Amino acid sequence: MRTFTLSDFLDMLFYTVAAWFFTLGILRYFRVETGVAIAFCSLVAAAVGIVSALLLLGARTKKRTGKREKEEREKLLLHLALEKEERVRTLLSDAFLADGKKTNCEKDTLRVDETLVVPLFTMQPLSADKIAELLKKYGEEKFLVACNALSPEAEKLLASFGKQAMRGEEIYALVSKTGCMPEKLICGELPRKTTKQKLQRSFSKKNARPFFVSGLLLLFMSLFTVFPLYYLIAGSVLLFTSVFVRAFGYTG
Repeated sequence: MRTFTLSDFLDMLFYTVAAWFFTLGILRYFRVETGVAIAFCSLVAAAVGIVSALLLLGARTKKRTGKREKEEREKLLLHLALEKEERVRTLLSDAFLADGKKTNCEKDTLRVDETLVVPLFTMQPLSADKIAELLKKYGEEKFLVACNALSPEAEKLLASFGKQAMRGEEIYALVSKTGCMPEKLICGELPRKTTKQKLQRSFSKKNARPFFVSGLLLLFMSLFTVFPLYYLIAGSVLLFTSVFVRAFGYTG
């Protein structure tokens, strides 16, 4: 569902007002009649407002979709890292089969189109040592490593022997498009940061210094600008915030 947030509205309002005054400045520079200039500026501002609203809404929707897919991918890969090996092989076999591949899952092996698939899902990227163990074990046999990620050294070692890898993004895409996503994931509900935790991070004592420096810079700028009121108010607020955070903020 698409939603237009307050932040989006303020951004749209900013672009609209900026376009109105910018257009008005150009037209008045060429001495266009005031009534005509205002009417034209209003049309331009309205067009800019509509376009910016559509662009902001599309960008937010895309960002939300990307975030949701990233969370689902992380949950799946965590599930594969914690799940029993035989169940992981069965899941991959079902996904490859649904994708039109010829699969053979027997005992401790999984073959897809005559290629041996070695599931090796770990919490950290696979190291070169793990790849070296696989090379020793399977020798010249053609195999494909299914994993969360590979370290740079592991990628180089695997490529030097002409072997392939299927990383987390590809695994998620395969499982997702074939409808083989497990109904219940291990640790499927990852802990989210609470509002209190977010406030603690925002009002950490460590943030007192940035607030203080920003406030001083704004107050300093008020000495050289034609309209110093904004700088005076904003600088004073930031200075007060720095003192408040330093005195009553969260530690750590």
